[in-house]
Amino acid sequence: MNTTTTLSRPLVLPCGAKIKNRLLKSAMSEALATREGVATPELVRLYSAWAQGGIGLCITGNVMIDKRAKGEPGNVIIEGPQHLKELQAWAQAATANKTQCWVQLNHPGKQAPKGLNRETVAPSAIPFRKDMQAFFATPRELTTDEVQALVERFAVAAKTVKDAGFTGVQIHGAHGYLVSQFLSPHHNQRTDAWGGTAEKRRRFVLEVYRAIRAAVGPQFPVGIKLNSADFQRGGFTEEESLDTIRALADAGIDLIEISGGTYEAPAMTGVKTSKEPVKESTQAREAYFLEFAEKARAAVNTPLVVTGGFRSAKGMAQAIASGAVDMVGLARILAVEPDVPNRLLAGKNPEQVVRPIKTGISAIDKMGLLEISWYTGQLKRIGRGQPTKPKEPGLWVFAKQVWSMVGVGRKKHKPTKLRAN
Repeated sequence: MNTTTTLSRPLVLPCGAKIKNRLLKSAMSEALATREGVATPELVRLYSAWAQGGIGLCITGNVMIDKRAKGEPGNVIIEGPQHLKELQAWAQAATANKTQCWVQLNHPGKQAPKGLNRETVAPSAIPFRKDMQAFFATPRELTTDEVQALVERFAVAAKTVKDAGFTGVQIHGAHGYLVSQFLSPHHNQRTDAWGGTAEKRRRFVLEVYRAIRAAVGPQFPVGIKLNSADFQRGGFTEEESLDTIRALADAGIDLIEISGGTYEAPAMTGVKTSKEPVKESTQAREAYFLEFAEKARAAVNTPLVVTGGFRSAKGMAQAIASGAVDMVGLARILAVEPDVPNRLLAGKNPEQVVRPIKTGISAIDKMGLLEISWYTGQLKRIGRGQPTKPKEPGLWVFAKQVWSMVGVGRKKHKPTKLRAN
């Protein structure tokens, strides 16, 4: 196996689109939009750095489809062509150097911090676990009309993404956000057409995919990020994930990125979710979800990506050479070393080392929110044209993030005239 050759080989997707190499930048929340959710010059600068850094496929941070439902302060929001000019500038920078750049479309559902939105909604009114209820409110259950309206919002956003010049979209179906909530028997306890059985829980994600495909056409890439499992008692299991993967493959999805976990069980960050020791084989192969990817590969021929845990060019090349995955996903290393793909494609390992980010406060460190806050801060530095700070203290970053959320929440609750949506 030649590492450079393996990582540099192009990939042709089912829709016919071509990705120049096997390295994918997985989504990270940048929090660089304006208060109204409009793309900014900082986003242009950040994505230009990644495009010039050699990545083959760049997935944006989660872009919201409804201004009433943000996941974090600073999310880009797409509800139609209102801010197409700003999106076009972002797309032009992000697709330079023959880079594919897909917009990740998302709705947070219940997984939005208290005070950020006027209310939170979800498939069912299921609260977070007790130690997280101070941070997240119990959601209101969506009506059937609201569910259908959300499906249409995904399609409208996807069409706008295409018009702006991006080269694809990714549905965020992982990490405990709305699509993931519909799939989970823990979060989705509905008894109507959108829940009650595994098949009905899958209906939402399949309807979202079909609506997007109808809006963008057969040759525009549509992918999904999907949990291998929720790692929660009574949650989305590996068996249900494999059934969902089969259904999406049959529907025509172009690329499936495999991850896992939620804010309550953040497996995607490498945080241990049980007391069981990590298998030596898993440690040797680096990636968190590679064993599940092998099961998925046995089930479908759709291109697969695993994100999480890769540390070396050799480990990445081995994962692809094994046939379990077609691409490898990178995230946190790109927040501190944005040009790392060029090094990997030359057969070299990253200069920086991804390390656990902790505050020393157990309740905070278990949630996975600190990882998001810390890396978001690094992305903001790149967006401002500043060098990254790989050794920045986690507690300091978390304190700044909390203060930002409190400030936005206060502004949101000032009396305002309601506008029709």
